[in-house]
Amino acid sequence: MRSDRVDPQLDSGAPLGRGLLAAASRIVVKVGSSSLTSVSGGISEQALTNLVDVLAARRNQGTEIILVSSGAIAAGLAPLGLGRRPKDLATQQSAASVGQSLLMARYGAAFGAHGITVSQVLLTAEDLTRRTQYANAYRALERLLHLGVLPIVNENDTVATHEIRFGDNDRLAALVAHLVKADAMILLSDVDAVYDGPPAQGAQRIEHIGGPQDLSGIRIGSTGAAGVGTGGMATKIQAASIAAGFGTPALVTSAANAAAALAGHDVGTWFSLHGERRPIRLLWLAHLASTHGRLTLDDGAVRAIRERHKSLLPAGIKAVSGNFEAGDAVELADLGGRPFAHGLVNYDAAELPVMLGRKTKDLADELGREYVRAVVHVDDLVLL
Repeated sequence: MRSDRVDPQLDSGAPLGRGLLAAASRIVVKVGSSSLTSVSGGISEQALTNLVDVLAARRNQGTEIILVSSGAIAAGLAPLGLGRRPKDLATQQSAASVGQSLLMARYGAAFGAHGITVSQVLLTAEDLTRRTQYANAYRALERLLHLGVLPIVNENDTVATHEIRFGDNDRLAALVAHLVKADAMILLSDVDAVYDGPPAQGAQRIEHIGGPQDLSGIRIGSTGAAGVGTGGMATKIQAASIAAGFGTPALVTSAANAAAALAGHDVGTWFSLHGERRPIRLLWLAHLASTHGRLTLDDGAVRAIRERHKSLLPAGIKAVSGNFEAGDAVELADLGGRPFAHGLVNYDAAELPVMLGRKTKDLADELGREYVRAVVHVDDLVLL
């Protein structure tokens, strides 16, 4: 691992677009359950081996690969006598617990045939949104890469709850790509690209997406026919957009196109950068955090936050709704009810009503110095 890595898309001498995949020194690759599952159910040895052969070849050329792999629950279905992915959380966790070791054993053997050591890294949302856990996860992954190990990342399904789940490994891959400062991210599934409608109805492949404006009018599908995943094209588009908006370009394509994708060929749909790297906490706050309430602001407060990047003070708040505690994520909305930002609030919902529209100096004089702090500090606020 080198400490002087630069983003190849920001280096004037480096290729742009898909071409940077051929030169990238660190890539996060995510593969979905649908790409690893056999027709009869469970993990397909052939599909897994084909993917490993492609990734191992690139890894042995010197590129650092972090693989985010779904499939633990799918791998656990057959041993538990289950025909399809269970709907209840407890059975999903049981299947993941059984399947994760089976999946890793297969990856270990397949990569081992190429002389590559793999490691298992199980994460939860908290690991990538709280500073201490985030730092530990970063150090662990950096050290593994430095030692020549190929980390295989999955959500820790066995202990995750509905409240803290990433929702799917596509968004987890975007967080991991941001965490390790990857040069690019590739999302592999059973669909070869993003289309402007259902492919079976003659839709056209979208070759490039430069920002949210390019997604208008697109009809997006959901979970694949295999019924073993939790994602679908909607979450892949969201994850690729999140990554590109926070400093990591991304490609969405099929597992069958993995070799061509890594070579920078014209396959799939390329999401080019439309934002810069920002703290991972803001990425989570913008796209993944569950909000627990809403603060409605007057026009002056909206302008101060949007245009002058100011903290939110009590004087600009017109209304409070929801049941939240200090530290929770809340929506910030304009007078028309349109959310325009998310922030971490510094007060409980019960504390705010007496503060609305008042200056912090007056609040401090009446209620105490602890009421000088902003309702939402600018460092804990992200525009949508």
